[in-house]
Amino acid sequence: MSTTARVLTGLVAGIVIGILLAWTDPALAASVANIVEPFGKLWINALQMTVVPLVLSLVIVGVNQASDVAHSGRVARRAIIIFVVLLTAAATMAAILAPLALSMLQPDPAVAAALRGHEAELPQATGGWASALTAIVPSNAVAAAAAGAMLPLVTFALFFGFALTRIDPDKRAQVVGFFQAISDAMIVIVRWVLWVAPVGIFALVLALTARAGLGMLQALGIYILLECALYLLAVVLLVAIAVTAGRQKLGHFLSGIAPVQAVAASTQSSLATLPAMLESSQQRLGFPQSVSGLVLPMAVSLFRITSPIQYIASASFIAWAMGIDLTFAHLATGVALSVLVSMGSVGLPGQAIFIATNLPVTQAMGLPIAPLPVLMAVDAIPDVLATVGNVTGDMTANALVASRSGDGGTVPPATTA
Repeated sequence: MSTTARVLTGLVAGIVIGILLAWTDPALAASVANIVEPFGKLWINALQMTVVPLVLSLVIVGVNQASDVAHSGRVARRAIIIFVVLLTAAATMAAILAPLALSMLQPDPAVAAALRGHEAELPQATGGWASALTAIVPSNAVAAAAAGAMLPLVTFALFFGFALTRIDPDKRAQVVGFFQAISDAMIVIVRWVLWVAPVGIFALVLALTARAGLGMLQALGIYILLECALYLLAVVLLVAIAVTAGRQKLGHFLSGIAPVQAVAASTQSSLATLPAMLESSQQRLGFPQSVSGLVLPMAVSLFRITSPIQYIASASFIAWAMGIDLTFAHLATGVALSVLVSMGSVGLPGQAIFIATNLPVTQAMGLPIAPLPVLMAVDAIPDVLATVGNVTGDMTANALVASRSGDGGTVPPATTA
């Protein structure tokens, strides 16, 4: 049985038993919730202990990988710029639409109480915009890491990563290799923790549903629908960008990406879809091999358009469910950090990606992180649409680069619609 299937099994079992307990005997349900909840929190702690070293190493290695790619030529530099622009646009779209859509719905107070847990997990009041601004750059990077303050930690990682690109190549390779090894080791630990994910998810969901009843199931359904809607909208907008900015004919481009999307939906892997993307780009859409052969492998390595959408949607859902208002500063912080984190996290296993990347964004936006493991469990459901969105983004980025390439990269007009 795959990890996803095992996680979904634990999720369904926790939901069913929790709802039955809440329906038949609320007092017993509360007692059972108090008993199983510590096991779920133990599992959360095991996941959370890997986040600081993992995020630090991912950002440092990601900066240096992007730097290496950017030095490989004009097409590569143009591709990276397009990746950053599209990721920022996707994050901004989610930051605008997710809170707006959720504001039209009324959260269940029982769900908020179940998710809130201890009052200490609620975000604390800050000193306003001045404190938020000065907190971006840490006065002590070690203290920021020890406190789990992700935004200043990522800022330090960015400075450190860019500084490495300016030192002796041999010394740089040694340091980057060291952080790559840390990242690999953390992923091994995450895989160990995910092996018992069904138990952890079962305990968490059982405690939540035992306290909130059917309201928790309804809330998770809203989260799934929110993600699916944002992913579908992203696909539509990406096609529109390819037609307008990439100078593609609508019917021609849709016929070219349809086989790619079908492979993505069946495999749920952008990497496994790469051969289909290369074939369709060159044979169906007529993009030059010199562009597709460089941009598409880069996109699979550095670019996942749905990641910022997922980070912002998850944080917005937590804020909505718990009755926390998100300010412009919170959302702007989430947008900026989601772009940085997403470019360093491509290629990690699905469940490991969710915790390691959503946690920094959620925490930097001043929100509790306790609900994230539960959202991780149900996130496997909209993952098909996420992969379709990712490969659509890859093909759109390829079209944009090709349309601006001076070495035969202008796509010839299609003869058929």
